[in-house]
Amino acid sequence: MTDSASREPNSLDVEKSPDPVELPGYDPARLRPAVVHFGVGGFHRAHQAVYFDQLAELGHSQWGVIGIGMHRPEMGEVLDAQDNLFTVVRRGTDDSTAKVVAGMVEYLLLADDPDAVRARLADPQIRLVTLTITADGYTVPDDPEEARDSVFGLIVDALDARREANEAPFTVLSCDNLPDSAAATREAVMTLAGRRDPALAEWIAERVTFPGSMVDRITPATTPEDRDLVEQEFGVEDRWPVITEPFTQWVIEDDFCNDRPPLDRVGVRFVPDVAPYKLIKSRMLNGVHCALGYVGYLAGHRSTDEAMADPLVAGYVEGLIREEIIPLLPADVAGMALEEYGDTVLERLRNPSIGDQLSRLCRRGSTKMPDYLLPSLHEAHAQGRPRTRLAFAVAAWMRYLRAVDLDGKPIDVQDARADELREAARRGGDDPGPLLAVEGIFGDLSQDAESVADIHRLLTALDETDLRTAVRHLSAPQAV
Repeated sequence: MTDSASREPNSLDVEKSPDPVELPGYDPARLRPAVVHFGVGGFHRAHQAVYFDQLAELGHSQWGVIGIGMHRPEMGEVLDAQDNLFTVVRRGTDDSTAKVVAGMVEYLLLADDPDAVRARLADPQIRLVTLTITADGYTVPDDPEEARDSVFGLIVDALDARREANEAPFTVLSCDNLPDSAAATREAVMTLAGRRDPALAEWIAERVTFPGSMVDRITPATTPEDRDLVEQEFGVEDRWPVITEPFTQWVIEDDFCNDRPPLDRVGVRFVPDVAPYKLIKSRMLNGVHCALGYVGYLAGHRSTDEAMADPLVAGYVEGLIREEIIPLLPADVAGMALEEYGDTVLERLRNPSIGDQLSRLCRRGSTKMPDYLLPSLHEAHAQGRPRTRLAFAVAAWMRYLRAVDLDGKPIDVQDARADELREAARRGGDDPGPLLAVEGIFGDLSQDAESVADIHRLLTALDETDLRTAVRHLSAPQAV
């Protein structure tokens, strides 16, 4: 926004700029809301919101989005001042483009006015509810009052109102990065519905669908420096632009109970089963993110592009993808040629214009590692395949959890189980046993003697030498 009195008080300030900004080719006032989205953060604005904006550009004005913020008011304050407009900047290796996205017709803060959110959900115009609320958001509160105004409590309220009014329900589509986001969503809704009324739960089971989806677009957190650069480069005075990469992917299970948005017209793939797509993406991108985060951080790097510019780290990551992860994945998934997808992942991680903070990749390891990286290690053991690079990622995480880097500098370990994990890591030292005994993370990894020996050997190498020397230990005979 500008302070100039000559400009409209509630609009995104787009000035003449050296690089053109793509403005909406449609009138946002003509959009009709059909989607309610919970969790308006950077990823949603760089991903789902862009797809619905593209639909509007094609003339599909009946798929406007109502955005629901969860707790913090800052995003709502910015969007209110900008008429719900925001700028998405796509930074490639060689160039950048910017687009003003206008598909959000309204923004509400759940913490401020749950009744307003409840009313929007009950409106028969709403045919689709989407979610990016992070893994923690799928925990159903035990307290009835707290549960009533939770995301899933509001969804159940609205579905009950639809049932009472003999109106069609809406589809509930989770876009969160969970191993089975559809099952987690269905379980949360059915749990709360069952507590309220078995007849309601039965109606939901019969009438409501919960399709799975796979979403993919690297979107680092926007910094004040990013905001200033957007203004300088594109002449857009946006208080909270989104910086993202050119690559984007959205695969959705074709299971809708109340109309289906024609997202296939803007690149979305509708499939009968989304599971193999999620598997490939979670193992090859999210799992590699975990490995790159811990190995890169211990190597002294602080961003993905900086780490991937290091030949040692880049060689480790490429070997991890090609030699230990790809051989474990299904090779016959339409649109997901494994070697080509691996090349794309490496290219994205090397992109110097979209470097993500390694500290962000290192967060929540107790959740991410069991979901994204450890399954490859378990499967490699079951198949008798090489897995030393996977074991090295585990060793790097265990070393990181001591909260002191290889130079003795403190690390801020951000994890819901940080205290427990730090204590076990420090107590174990080079012995991975105390960490492997932590419940709910490593499964039966302690029974894989070869991998445990590898982790022990690599932890010892990290302590007695440095990361570069430790990486050379990967050339030792691999556990099979």
